[in-house]
Amino acid sequence: MTRSLRNQLLAWVLLPLACAVAVDAGLEYRSSVATASVIQDNLLLGSARMIAEQISFENGAFEHLIPPAALELFESQNADRIYYRVTTGAGHLLAGYTDLPVPQAGTPHDSTYYFAATMRGEAVRVVAFYQPVIGNPSALPVVVEVAQTMRGREQLTDKLWLHAVEQQLLILSLVAVFILFGLHRGLQPLIRLRNDVRLRREGSLKPLPTDGVPAELMPLVDAFNDYIARLENHTHLRGIFIQNVAHQLRTPLTVLTTQISDAMRASNKLAADVPLLAARRTLQQTARLVNQFLTLSSAQALIASRQPMKTQACCEVIHAVLEDLALQAHAKSIDLGFEREGGEVVILADALALREIATNLIDNAIRYTPPGGTVTVRVESGAGKLVLAVEDNGPGVAPEHRERIFQRFFRIEGSDAGGSGLGLAIVKELAVQCGGVVRLDAPRHGGHGLLLRVEFAAL
Repeated sequence: MTRSLRNQLLAWVLLPLACAVAVDAGLEYRSSVATASVIQDNLLLGSARMIAEQISFENGAFEHLIPPAALELFESQNADRIYYRVTTGAGHLLAGYTDLPVPQAGTPHDSTYYFAATMRGEAVRVVAFYQPVIGNPSALPVVVEVAQTMRGREQLTDKLWLHAVEQQLLILSLVAVFILFGLHRGLQPLIRLRNDVRLRREGSLKPLPTDGVPAELMPLVDAFNDYIARLENHTHLRGIFIQNVAHQLRTPLTVLTTQISDAMRASNKLAADVPLLAARRTLQQTARLVNQFLTLSSAQALIASRQPMKTQACCEVIHAVLEDLALQAHAKSIDLGFEREGGEVVILADALALREIATNLIDNAIRYTPPGGTVTVRVESGAGKLVLAVEDNGPGVAPEHRERIFQRFFRIEGSDAGGSGLGLAIVKELAVQCGGVVRLDAPRHGGHGLLLRVEFAAL
């Protein structure tokens, strides 16, 4: 399944925001609990002060009145239970619930004291307010306690927290909408590039425009344009290759047609044999030319299936090629020899490609070496490499032609070897695919001739 870049970017932006909202929700809950606690504590303190203000000492006794407003402060939809108690400093009950928990011993009497307790099986929050009474013979203040159950506080906490979370989620939703809009606008250059490529006619190799392309997309556009340039060059070379193939095949086919026509017009068998023999040679040359075309075309697309090969295995491939070309060398009285230097090494090579390299090198040397000449094939192994060297004592190659002999269809002027100019081009293509390097050196024996070396790195 294809993944949307827009969705991925949105996810990577919203995921941290969602985590931040979750953390903030936890912090908001703690803040809601603290706010609800402050509100509850203030209500308890306000109620306790109202009750304390109604306490007096007259005629040797405490007078007190529980004002209704002190308890009406807690009226709400929460149905909380309210408890209160008023005691003297000596602990005598003046009013309220006798079972309401008392503050811990040692609580200072000069400050308000809040504590949590349980009243009749339910958790409560209690405030103890110490009120000095004028005329009280005792130095101890009157203690006013007011308690409230926790239901209202919990509901207020939930209400505050849900309100904050709703705001956070609303903000997150708005952020997501704005980010989607921003991503849509931000991805427009990429969409324009896609549309430009999609609307192109088949075969168009026009580079992509770079005007208005964001800096982040420039590497992609530059890489694509570089690929287009390489593809255009490849297509151009392929077109030239096809043109050259057509040109190279047109001449032998024309000659073959003429030779067959001459044979058909001959008055007797003896007169027809001469053009028929010439036609057979032409046909053989044409077949070889076609095979070279196919080999070169395959070499360009080949990803060589290289396997480890020892020196002995490479030598066996070379021996097979020498046996195939022995008659061709014998027809020109050429001394075709083989030498091996060095020990065993292992290289990564393709046996078929190696055979084709050797065939073209040795065939090329035999064709350009004059009758009675010498062609020596050597396999040199050692120093971290294996070298296939083919040396001849032919006319050699002029310095100005040394770089061009590996070009397709290049043939030295004045040569009567009858080659197609593809042999060394095939060698170079196959060598590159097999990880080898082709080098042109001077012959060992000096003088005229040519030494071609194909080097393969050893494992």
